Amino acid sequence: MSGHAHARPWSADALRAGGFVGFVPFAALPTSEIPTAPGVYTVIRPTDAPPTFLGTNPGGRFKGKDPSVSTDVLARNWVAGAEVLYIGRATPGSTGRRGLRKRLDEYRRFGAGDPVGHWGGRYLWQLADRDELLVAWNATEEDASVVESRMLRDFIADHGALPFANLRR
Repeated sequence: MSGHAHARPWSADALRAGGFVGFVPFAALPTSEIPTAPGVYTVIRPTDAPPTFLGTNPGGRFKGKDPSVSTDVLARNWVAGAEVLYIGRATPGSTGRRGLRKRLDEYRRFGAGDPVGHWGGRYLWQLADRDELLVAWNATEEDASVVESRMLRDFIADHGALPFANLRR
């Protein structure tokens, strides 16, 4: 029997047991060994402390759109007791060059205020402790979209809602 048998579902330990690696803050992504392969990624908040929501989203104004939402919307979407705040996928793209490294770089740059296309998951940037969030990834042999859908379905089964920053299945 493995030592991972009792890891809390959706915890960092459970994700590690499932093949996820990284667990680094967004700021460390540029110097992290992230594969160029397709895969799935998660954003984890490694504390159970209640969140503090900011009134303004510092994320990029992609196509001129303000990514901010009201703190009421953020509070309504919060999933108490869940470490995983976002589940995303990185597909190879039409040229086969997208993958995890490029997608995670876009997510990081969006949060830093660059006008890049990573609208999904934007709620994360309105957390006061966003710099403490950790990113983990798993390069998948299976189609990343299929893996992401299965993870979202399983998360909903466990928590009765999508992860905080996932707005659609």
